[in-house]
Amino acid sequence: MHNVFISYHHDNDQAYKEELLKLNGVGENRIFIDGSVNTGDISDDLSDKEIKEKIRDEYLRDTTVTIILVGLETKKRKHIDWETHSSMFDGTVNKKSGILVIKLPSTGCILSTAAHTNEKTIIHPEVRPEDWINVNTRVAYEQRYPYLSDRIIDNLLSNGTKISVVPWCKISNDRGKLQFLIDAAFNDRASCNYDLSRSLKRQNS
Repeated sequence: MHNVFISYHHDNDQAYKEELLKLNGVGENRIFIDGSVNTGDISDDLSDKEIKEKIRDEYLRDTTVTIILVGLETKKRKHIDWETHSSMFDGTVNKKSGILVIKLPSTGCILSTAAHTNEKTIIHPEVRPEDWINVNTRVAYEQRYPYLSDRIIDNLLSNGTKISVVPWCKISNDRGKLQFLIDAAFNDRASCNYDLSRSLKRQNS
């Protein structure tokens, strides 16, 4: 069972965080351990280095997978950007995490990106192999996923990362699929060479 940090827009999408925890279950039947805490009280007067080290080593400590719940305004929130960047960052104490992106129904998007071995057959058995398409430009990703942050798209474009993107409907009634995706993100995290070149978001947009 992996320690998971859930990053989401608290004002808009709290209900989906709670639904995810219901799906997770309780006690020994849990898929993951919820390691989420509110990072909203971190001062943006700190330097980028101080912010990402503080989040990685204090708020994300002991977590090895970050789930990002993507709603209509997720990409506009600075703290979600900080949590995403810090999840990709090797801190002094804690190392980088695997990342799973789950698109919420509000985004209206049913498209997916499968990054891990056997994911296409396990998570998307209804999609024929010849129907998968390669997406390799920023414009194409922005058209495909208009509610994903620039930082996530940076890393979808990187050959050195493995980040899966799935719609909520794929996991909302299937704990086995959620568990597979969390396990896959965990197993591939160390091999991810995340693109950390983008500066931290300094204000909500």
